[in-house]
Amino acid sequence: MTDDPLFWVMSLSVLIVLGILVWGMGSFGKGGDYNRKHANKIMRWRIGAQLVAVILIVLFVYLRGEGG
Repeated sequence: MTDDPLFWVMSLSVLIVLGILVWGMGSFGKGGDYNRKHANKIMRWRIGAQLVAVILIVLFVYLRGEGG
């Protein structure tokens, strides 16, 4: 499985979502002017990255699943 390029692209997309989530949580926890300016933008980036990650996960399971 680890020699499959789609697995690595899927894994990278999940790590990107995690990074954006941590960035947003840090921004929210710190608060202040930066959070007020960028909170919605960070949320939109996370939702978009999460959509891509879910599509890649479903594609990976569909294409590499057994019996399919």
